[in-house]
Amino acid sequence: MALLEIRNIDCFYGDVQVIFGVSMHVDEGEVISLIGANGAGKSTLLRTVSGLMKPRSGEILFENEPVHDLRPEQIVERGIIQVPEGRRLFSLMTVRENLEVGAYNSRAYPHLAQTLKEVYKLLPRLEERENQLAITLSGGEQQMVAIGRAMMARPRILMMDEPSLGLAPVLIKEIFTTIRQIADQGTTVLLVEQDVQHSLSLSDRGYVLEHGRIVLEGSGKDLLENPDIKEAYLGI
Repeated sequence: MALLEIRNIDCFYGDVQVIFGVSMHVDEGEVISLIGANGAGKSTLLRTVSGLMKPRSGEILFENEPVHDLRPEQIVERGIIQVPEGRRLFSLMTVRENLEVGAYNSRAYPHLAQTLKEVYKLLPRLEERENQLAITLSGGEQQMVAIGRAMMARPRILMMDEPSLGLAPVLIKEIFTTIRQIADQGTTVLLVEQDVQHSLSLSDRGYVLEHGRIVLEGSGKDLLENPDIKEAYLGI
């Protein structure tokens, strides 16, 4: 049974339709990549699953129960957690304070101390920096804080929007290693990422979104070997 199922949703900004009849599913324990050019609708799709936008038609099911009419905080309570593009940290709060904010929901708060230990084990650099203000960190460290904050919410499914954006190649490799570790620990991951080579190599399956429509799906390996993907996204 799918952990997350999106069924034929249409989304609009005002009168402009940006998502057209998208259907996809994410099974428990999978890593799924959603790839596409800028403006294809990838971030809009994540925002809709998070409840920040509402689909005009269609439905979104989580553990076979509809969630598309829930408020964002109710969706977080279910365990659907997003790492937003651009990190969105509280820059004048410390690393530890930013992490603790992630555990505000009722599912996560009783386990705050234990989860913090787990996050520090996953991301030991954050423990070294725990008393530093977020604004003083490098871009890669800030991205690690954003991931750690999401993990503090004890996600059932972790949705990540462009986690490698703006990072140096050595840091990108570190980010994807962390995503692999998160998945290996049993967290389901839905990944939006411009680095198609890294994301599909990591993924069980992938979907290609073009102009708000799913145009291709398959295993990560098969999509990497697809000549259209090679030409459009890998420059081969």
